[in-house]
Amino acid sequence: MLTSNYVPGYKIDKVVGLVYGITVRSRGLGGNLIAGLRTLAGGEIVEYTEMAHQARQQALDRMGEHAQSLGANAVISVMFDSTEIGNTMDEIIAFGTAVVISPLTEQQQQQLVKLS
Repeated sequence: MLTSNYVPGYKIDKVVGLVYGITVRSRGLGGNLIAGLRTLAGGEIVEYTEMAHQARQQALDRMGEHAQSLGANAVISVMFDSTEIGNTMDEIIAFGTAVVISPLTEQQQQQLVKLS
């Protein structure tokens, strides 16, 4: 999975299409209370940071599974988006373009134009 539109040293043999992974997360009542108390002191709210990290990783994992189920072996142009649902939940989506890639041959690599 890459954020770029290409994979260095590889060629795109087939564009499979849009793939995505979605998760919706909500911190439990206990986590919200602890996080609320932390806001009084200021600084990072570790409980929410950890939840955001886990949610993004789960969305990426699901996107990868979606791509594999369609026969892709890579995902390019990967991005994230998030939306608040109500006051207690967040939807996190990872999305990108599923592709089938293969390594460039020596001859193909030599034919590439290098910009400098």
